[in-house]
Amino acid sequence: MSKHKISWIDQGREPKEAPNPDFPLGIDIPTPTPERESCFVELPYPAKRCGLYIVQCSECGFSAAITTAGRPDDPRSVRLPCARKLQ
Repeated sequence: MSKHKISWIDQGREPKEAPNPDFPLGIDIPTPTPERESCFVELPYPAKRCGLYIVQCSECGFSAAITTAGRPDDPRSVRLPCARKLQ
């Protein structure tokens, strides 16, 4: 069982812009604090359409909102910093 809960919030809109051709297989979002402990979380990919994923860690309590557009260049993973290590 994963320690990360991933929830989808559907914005109910289809993308209006073309995807970035540099990322035809999605993007991996790095942690903003690479020097600290972090967790790698795979996201459901591809996203259905415009919306966002809420990713919550049951161990440290860190959460993040990751936006999507329902395109090939959407996020496929995120590296979340550990909230216990941010203090």
